[in-house]
Amino acid sequence: MIPCLRSGNEYAMSVRLRLLAPALIVIVTTAFGASVHAGQVSLIRDAEIENTIRAYATPLFAAAGLESSSVKIHLVNDKRLNAFVAGGLRLFINTGLLLASETPNQVIGVIAHETGHIAGGHLARTDEALRGANVATILAAVVGAAAVVAGSPDAAVAVLLGGRAIAQQTLLKYSRGQEQAADQFAVSTLESTGQSARGMLEFLEKLEDQELLVASRQDPYLRTHPLTRGRIDFVRNHVANSAYSDAPPRADQDAAFRRMQGKLRGCFESREKIRRLYPESDRSVEARYARTFAEAGLLSCPHRRADIGRALFEIDSLITDDPEDAYFHELRGQILFENGRGSEALGSYRRSVELAPGAPLIRVGLAQALVESNDRAALAEATGHLEIAVRQDDENARAWRLLSIVYGRADRFGMSALASAEQAMLTSRPKDARSFAQRAGKLLPAGSPGGLRAEDIERAAENDLKRRKRK
Repeated sequence: MIPCLRSGNEYAMSVRLRLLAPALIVIVTTAFGASVHAGQVSLIRDAEIENTIRAYATPLFAAAGLESSSVKIHLVNDKRLNAFVAGGLRLFINTGLLLASETPNQVIGVIAHETGHIAGGHLARTDEALRGANVATILAAVVGAAAVVAGSPDAAVAVLLGGRAIAQQTLLKYSRGQEQAADQFAVSTLESTGQSARGMLEFLEKLEDQELLVASRQDPYLRTHPLTRGRIDFVRNHVANSAYSDAPPRADQDAAFRRMQGKLRGCFESREKIRRLYPESDRSVEARYARTFAEAGLLSCPHRRADIGRALFEIDSLITDDPEDAYFHELRGQILFENGRGSEALGSYRRSVELAPGAPLIRVGLAQALVESNDRAALAEATGHLEIAVRQDDENARAWRLLSIVYGRADRFGMSALASAEQAMLTSRPKDARSFAQRAGKLLPAGSPGGLRAEDIERAAENDLKRRKRK
C-alpha cells in the first residue's frame, strides 16, 4: 500500500512495493537523476476500483470487438486529469481524473473516447515502440514526454533513459483527426448502450477551461489529446439530439462511483479535510468508507496516525449493513494486519476471498497474512491462494515474490527460483531474471512445465538485454 523507493546502478527505472497488504497498494516507479513529480510515478492496485472501472468499460470494449479481460487497467496516483491507452491494450487512468469527475458518466465518457483510439487503430505507432515494455517503462516514457511539453527537457531525458527503446517523438500525441474519430466512436457506442454522452461533454468543457493556461499548467490529457471547438460542438450536437442524453447512470454505477471517491479521498486527503467533507452525521457508505481510511493509518495512506478504534467502528458498521460485501471484509483484514493483529485479520481476509474468489489481489492479501504468521502449517494454504492469484493475474509482482518465499520455505528451490525470475521480469530486471531462470532450469526436471517456462524467461531476458545494449 505504500510506496518504497528502490535504488541501484543498473536500471533507471524500478518498481517495488512499499506495502505488503492488499486493499489499496501503491507501486512506485522512480527515475534516477530525474526530478519529475518529485521523481516518482506511482500506480495504485485496488481490487474494488479496478473492478469498478472494468464494469464501466466492459460494454465499451465489447463494442470495439475486445474481450474485456484482454485490456489491462492501471490506476495512476496523480492528481492531474489524464487517461491514455498504450503498450498492448493497457488503459491508464489518473486518480485526479476519478476525483475531479462529478458523475460516473464523466468517467465512462473518457473510457469510451480512449476505447475509440483502440478501435481506430491509433495505437499502432506506440504499440510498436512499446512492444515488450512493462508498465514501468511505459510510464517512464509517458512522464518523459509530458516533461518535454511542460518545458523540462533535462528531466525528460533522465526519465526516458529508463525506457531507451522508446523514441520520445512517437508517444501518445494524437492528431486532431484521430481525436474526432475517437469522439465519433465514443458517442455512437454510448448511444448503442443506452448511456448519456452528457458526461463526455462535461469533461471536454473542463478541458476547454484550461486552454488559456500555459502548457506547464495544463493537465496532461489536454496536451496529448488536442481539443478543438469542432470536437466540442460535435459532442454538444449529439447531446442535444440523443434520446439518452438525460438518462441517469444506473444506481449500481453511481454507488460504485461514490465508494471509489470516498476510498481515494479517505486515503490521500488529510484527516482534517475528511472530517470536514464527511462529518460524523453523514452515514452514507461513501462517508463511512472515507472515514475508515482516514482513521486506519494504513501504510498506503501518507502522513497518518492510526485511530484503530474509530476505523474498526466505521468498517464494522458497514459490514453490519452489508455482510456480503467482500471489499469491506478485505479492508477490515488490512487494518488488523497492518496494526499487528495478524491472527485476527485472517478471518476477515478468508471471508473476503469466499465472497470474491475471482479477485487475485484479495487472495494475495490473505497469503501475505498467512506468510507473516510464521505458521508452517499455513504455508500450504498461502501457496494455494498465490498459485490461483498468478493464474488470474500473472503480472502481479508481489504475488510472485511471495510465491518465491513460500516455495523456498517448503524446500521447492527450483520453483522458488522460477517465481523470482517471474518477479524480476515484471520489475524490469532482466539480468536478475536471467540468473534466476538459469538456476530454475538446473533444478527443475527437463521438459517439465516449470523447466520450459524457465527457458522462456531466460530467452526473454536475453532479448531484453540485447535491446537495451543496441540502444
